[in-house]
Amino acid sequence: MQKFGIAGWQNSGKTTLVKHLIPTFAKKGLTVSTIKHAHHNFDIDKPGKDSYEHRRAGAQEVLISSKHRWALIHEKREKNEPNLHELLSKLKPVDLVLIEGFKKENHSKLEVHRGKLGKELICQTDPKICMVVSDIKLSGLDIPVFDISDYNAISEFIIEFLKLKVT
Repeated sequence: MQKFGIAGWQNSGKTTLVKHLIPTFAKKGLTVSTIKHAHHNFDIDKPGKDSYEHRRAGAQEVLISSKHRWALIHEKREKNEPNLHELLSKLKPVDLVLIEGFKKENHSKLEVHRGKLGKELICQTDPKICMVVSDIKLSGLDIPVFDISDYNAISEFIIEFLKLKVT
């Protein structure tokens, strides 16, 4: 499984980019999974739902299944957050895993940059960033810069960079 990261400051458009890249890769015959890092506490089930009540009662894991999808909720009772390697091992093999967040991990990634945020470029201090996608013109960088909405060109660069085989 190849992995490729999507890094950027909060509200730079990382999720929007991932949302558009997934079908772009799929049209090229690639299977894609995603991992999203959250910097806050989150819940995927709601109070009153059976799965929530099972977990709240103390179940270590709750698996919810239907004919359309299944989800496994693992309650982390200890304080340590799983690392990226542990999370990747939970996924079924695919051609490409897009990793949103985990910007300090040591995998190749692109940076999503929005001019209106006024933030410095992360690529200036992270050598694992191999391309930037931006909504403004950027110059003077040693890595390629793509328009933030040119999903086909972005996906083609990633395919070439990772040497993925498309069908």
